[in-house]
Amino acid sequence: MNENLIKSLTEQKIFPIIRSKNPDDVVNTVNALVKGGLNTMEVNVENPSIYEAIREVSKHAHICAGGIITSMQAHAALLAGAKCFSSPIFHMNLVKLSKDKKIPYIAGTSTANEAYEAWKARVPLVKIYPIAAIGGPLYIEDLLRPMPFLHIMPQGNVKLSEVKNYIDAGAVAVGVGRDLFERYSYSDITARVQEAISKL
Repeated sequence: MNENLIKSLTEQKIFPIIRSKNPDDVVNTVNALVKGGLNTMEVNVENPSIYEAIREVSKHAHICAGGIITSMQAHAALLAGAKCFSSPIFHMNLVKLSKDKKIPYIAGTSTANEAYEAWKARVPLVKIYPIAAIGGPLYIEDLLRPMPFLHIMPQGNVKLSEVKNYIDAGAVAVGVGRDLFERYSYSDITARVQEAISKL
């Protein structure tokens, strides 16, 4: 699954991050993204009702449960059908659970040292967060120059229009959240995704 996740995201390039407390909104947003051509995405577990939404949409989309910081949250997400889990932090308890369950873990890191430690722990995809605050595409270039072996995904206040800059800097994929969804209808989201894919 680790190789499949990397392959899927390398092809997709845009990794949508859905944050909503409303399970119906999560389901409709996932459907809008799938219709637009994106099949792998993160659904942040904002409250326990979101597990039910994950259960529903995981039948036709590859869902990564986001915002996971405890093993208990990760277990619940996997039971609901999530194919991987993502965290704003890098924690060895989550690495262990990932290995035990053979489910990919996307670890959140900020510094070169954290990214390297995550790679050493065999984390398949390292999230660099919050990228807009710590230097944007140039930070990615600087990080990869001495460590080109890292598979990294910048995330944190990234605009859809900036995705190509991050890919050009060496990112495997780019996490895009509020800029993709905020103030847009579901049909708008589908159209924006289709346009973004055509440009990439």
